[in-house]
Amino acid sequence: MVKVQSLAVTVLGRVFSGASLTEVLQETWRSNPLLTPQQRGAIQDLTYGALRYYGQLDAILNLLLAKALHDLNLRYLLLINLYQLHYSKAPPYAIVDHAVTTARLLSEKRGAPGLVNAILRNFLRRSTALWGEAERDDVGKYSHPQWWIDKLRKQYPEHYEAILNADNQHPCMTLRVNTRKIEVAAYQKMLDEHGIGAGWVWGSALKLVQPLPIERLPGFSEGLVSVQDAGAQLAAPFLDIQDGMHVLDACAAPGGKSAHLMELAKIRLTALDSDVQRLTRVIDNFERLGNKPDRVICGNALHPAEWWDGELFDRILADVPCSASGVVSRHPDIKWLRRLTDVTAFADNQEKILETLWQLLKRGGKLLYITCSVFKEENGQLIKRFLQKQSDAYVLPLSHPAMDQGQLLPNASYNGFFYALFGKR
Repeated sequence: MVKVQSLAVTVLGRVFSGASLTEVLQETWRSNPLLTPQQRGAIQDLTYGALRYYGQLDAILNLLLAKALHDLNLRYLLLINLYQLHYSKAPPYAIVDHAVTTARLLSEKRGAPGLVNAILRNFLRRSTALWGEAERDDVGKYSHPQWWIDKLRKQYPEHYEAILNADNQHPCMTLRVNTRKIEVAAYQKMLDEHGIGAGWVWGSALKLVQPLPIERLPGFSEGLVSVQDAGAQLAAPFLDIQDGMHVLDACAAPGGKSAHLMELAKIRLTALDSDVQRLTRVIDNFERLGNKPDRVICGNALHPAEWWDGELFDRILADVPCSASGVVSRHPDIKWLRRLTDVTAFADNQEKILETLWQLLKRGGKLLYITCSVFKEENGQLIKRFLQKQSDAYVLPLSHPAMDQGQLLPNASYNGFFYALFGKR
């Protein structure tokens, strides 16, 4: 457990220095190949948990400290152990003992183990009162940055608390059944025969009762099913593709939406992404599913002259880079890495991508604009500006019971997404 805690502290340190949690964990697995699956799972639990509840944990730690703690390693160690003491079922004495042992390794200060021991035992004595005091503050209550809370409160006065609470929940695991190979009901029966509980969400989406390794999914390697959020599964059907169409997925990685498009119709698909490493996942997805796109290209959607062959597209899917404020339950580091100014920067880039891709669309064609964001600067407000600039663009209606004006807010069954479908006169 000491190795697990030490590596978790290192991961948190890198994340709070600006690195992506997903990327840091992948690097950690590569540099520590002898870690067991149980150790990896424990490191993930500690880091995801500490980041998910960081606002609360940090507020409580500050209440426990008599003076500022400048040793960041000790601070991160205390945060992950406060998380364990409150949210895990491990015996408190074992958690404290492991934390004290880890402190000896992480800090050269002689008093570090005693400080960690005293703080954690003080928390155990006063936990109920401390938790209540921490939640008097917005950041301590909702475990989001104050600017984020303020923005959601202003933009969604009736729903902001539900959004913030959904962000702090463990994400569910949702499957997309490949209906070219098997019916949804037939695959759900297959799951049941393997003792795997699942419920239908909509379309081809099945939500598992309990997440599990993909290796345990029947037919996964044969391409019967993929893992994809139910909200993301709305994209391909919304684009209204037909057999024979020339289609562009402009920001394709990791390939879930591209693969879904190929499952719905026989199209000529170009899968484009600017990240060559992420494109390998797109290719792997297609190989597993048994579908092959027309082209997989490493290129920037903002610079079509570098990759476009000049043939206009019937359909374009633009799942643009965004703040990712709708997928915080899956990526809890996002809320602590983002800054208020980032939202405007993303919106500016999104508008440029949208305007560029619009020039590649046939008259009579359709473009689906997507973000995994709940911030209106990236969504409804941007759409209004785009329509003011493009006289040949109009919005086509998208109807779904879970959406309000194209916005899907996160909850226990899916992440937050925004959809806008444009037609070209």
